[in-house]
Amino acid sequence: MTTETATPHWVKSSYSNNGGSCVEWAPSSALATGTVPVRDSKNPGGPVLHTSPASFAAFVTGVKAGEFGTV
Repeated sequence: MTTETATPHWVKSSYSNNGGSCVEWAPSSALATGTVPVRDSKNPGGPVLHTSPASFAAFVTGVKAGEFGTV
């Protein structure tokens, strides 16, 4: 298992439109660890969800397809 020692570089969703309801993920961490870290941009010190690449890809596909509606 690879562990990450550096602070992750967080990337905000391109769907955020600066509306405050943003999801961020850390692609470099995903490559280093094999799991995708996801967090709420409004709470950067809060919890981080670590999910599988397949689950994250399904989530992104669902967002792009409009499966979650609008916020």
